[in-house]
Amino acid sequence: MPLLSTFSRTVGFALRPNYCSPVQIPSRAQLQQYRFVSILGDLRDVKASFKKRIRRGRGPSSGKGKTSGRGHKGQKQHGKVPAGFQGGQTPLHITHPEKGEVNLSALDMSPLNLDKLQSWIDQGRIDPAKPITLKELVDTRCLHGIKDGVKLLARGKQVFKTPIEITVSRASHEAIKAVEAAGGKVVTRFFNKNGIRAVVHPERYPPNVRLANPTARKDIEYYRDPEHRGYLAHTLDEGESPSLFWQAPGKAKNVFSKEQLQKKKSKQANRLF
Repeated sequence: MPLLSTFSRTVGFALRPNYCSPVQIPSRAQLQQYRFVSILGDLRDVKASFKKRIRRGRGPSSGKGKTSGRGHKGQKQHGKVPAGFQGGQTPLHITHPEKGEVNLSALDMSPLNLDKLQSWIDQGRIDPAKPITLKELVDTRCLHGIKDGVKLLARGKQVFKTPIEITVSRASHEAIKAVEAAGGKVVTRFFNKNGIRAVVHPERYPPNVRLANPTARKDIEYYRDPEHRGYLAHTLDEGESPSLFWQAPGKAKNVFSKEQLQKKKSKQANRLF
């Protein structure tokens, strides 16, 4: 009987003693099946699959008892402190900044030098017979993205020999001289961010979309200046300055009519004091 009870616990079912019939011992396949069942019932998670949660304030044996890792006294133990808080004094990154003043009105112009433009023309990536705009510069990967505009610069002006017609946001005086010396033409035009997208991706806008004109005084005066080859230079009269505060001699207009001026003079003559 001790042997039968031990075997019954191992196999998983009880064997009733029957002295009239011989004991039926299960086959090897049945024993193997009961072995699989015992393994499935003993499955556990991998030890490294879960990270042990820190239980603070549960006694010294927990590793984070008593002060719970906050230390002794002070503001950081009793409450939360904002990041960068220095006890109420003016933070050091304000009193002693690492960088100088940031010009918020500065434009991020993409530089375009003449040597790179000539290289793209020599490789056949840009057709000099057609007008060159911001779209051609981006499509040919001469420029990788445009933020606030494109400025034409004169690096490599001694190797530039191809006559072209190019429209950019701004251009240096040396670059303008080099392009015109080669028989080309430079036009500077105002582009805001929406205008740049309309030129670079015309398929996203209706046909013949109208581009915005400058509204700031500095931009208006720049594109009215013939020296910058601005597209608004044709609006100037002969002898007129690009500045909005000066007009050509003899072009000033009187605000009052002749009758109003006469009345004004008569009132001044009849004044007692």
